[in-house]
Amino acid sequence: MSDVTRILSEISASGPQAADALLPLVYSELRRLAAAQLAHENPGQTLEATALVHEAYLRLVDQVYPQQFSSRGHFFAAAAEAMRRILVERARRKLGPARGGQHVRIDLDNLGNLVDSTAEKILAVSEALGSLAEESPEAAELVKLRFFGGMTQQEAADALAISRSTADRLWIYAKTALYCELEDIR
Repeated sequence: MSDVTRILSEISASGPQAADALLPLVYSELRRLAAAQLAHENPGQTLEATALVHEAYLRLVDQVYPQQFSSRGHFFAAAAEAMRRILVERARRKLGPARGGQHVRIDLDNLGNLVDSTAEKILAVSEALGSLAEESPEAAELVKLRFFGGMTQQEAADALAISRSTADRLWIYAKTALYCELEDIR
């Protein structure tokens, strides 16, 4: 059992001590995920990778409602989801009452890279993901890991404990479903 997996299993029992020991072990990987998310933000944005990591980490190891993680992959999948939620909340605040009236074109081939992550695009993809999750939760998780977690196809497959070929098939399905959903929005 790796140190990360061992500490994750101790978090619910030990409380803050285990959470404090976990951060140094996962910080660089979380920072890489956050940097991938923020690398292509518009100039002048105020959210930094460090702040995104800290906010996501605090949500993950919340001592009032501690989560239980079965593995390292499960933890990083949860971290990608926490970062997604933070970015979506931030985008909603940024757009305010003007939200919903402006439809944005999204290149689904570059979905995993978040090339031009405007608030409108983040919200549009997040809303389309809600519909995809109803049809195929596993495909939606794959998109979250790739789009919001900055993971490669292989890393996402490993986090979901599925084969690379299954991940490839889910990715094709998810891109098609999201394309249809996002076309309806425009």
